[in-house]
Amino acid sequence: MTRLGIWFMRFLAHWPLPLLRGFGALVGMVLYAVVAGRRHVVRTNLRLCFPQLAPGDRERLVRQVFVRFAQAWLDRGWLWHGDPAVVRRRLRLAGALDALEGTTPTVLFAPHFVGLDAGWTALTQQLPRRFTTIYTDQANKQVDAWVLASRQRFGDSRLFGRVDGVREIVAALRRGEPLYLLPDMNFGAEESVFVPFYGVPAATVPSLARFAKLGRARVVPLVTRMTPDGYAVQVLPPWDDFPTEDPVADTATMNRRLQDWIDAMPDQYYWVHKRFKTRPPGEPGVY
Repeated sequence: MTRLGIWFMRFLAHWPLPLLRGFGALVGMVLYAVVAGRRHVVRTNLRLCFPQLAPGDRERLVRQVFVRFAQAWLDRGWLWHGDPAVVRRRLRLAGALDALEGTTPTVLFAPHFVGLDAGWTALTQQLPRRFTTIYTDQANKQVDAWVLASRQRFGDSRLFGRVDGVREIVAALRRGEPLYLLPDMNFGAEESVFVPFYGVPAATVPSLARFAKLGRARVVPLVTRMTPDGYAVQVLPPWDDFPTEDPVADTATMNRRLQDWIDAMPDQYYWVHKRFKTRPPGEPGVY
């Protein structure tokens, strides 16, 4: 079944994008209908983060989240197996690109929007610099090998395993290899701090500030938006007030700025994740 799934993704790489996105919308609606547990997670996240929305509007957003999730997953077919010229044409990299020139140590803050793989692919294909990121092993070894090879398709990129430790990552940062970091998820209570996310205490790893300080690096945000013709990958100006001497305050700043980007495209954030699974001591679970 794994080999069949990978073959199917290779097959989808050759579909016209409008047809693929339409198929993705259908798959998303099926997932919304049948995956009750994950539907409950998305509903809970949106209820906590957008209490001002009317119930009907919130439920429409829940459905759209599933559609965007499915469309982005199927887009990996052409991102990972499509003609390189087609990939380049569908990925529009813009913004403060001068911030990625040279060898200045840089941490790229790449939040969990559905286009996270598109953002990584745009960087590694279109910019002549070695990028690194942190990778979590997949339980299925065939899938693991496929994902690893696909994310290293372009450029001289490197994926660090979590077992590699901080030292190697920091050394690469200081050599001028930008780190594509996605720290905006719940990784459990260990090493996390509770800071507000849409007004709700959320366990958040302070790794953005930590790596920036250890690597003597600046932070450059990168936001990827799904568009009808592919993805718009926007490099934002470096933060000149980050990090400070307070990693908890820095992590709260990260979440607050992330909220502004989510508000502009709430259907494209990774709401299928249990963002509030870890609760402060004494607080009940929300899921």
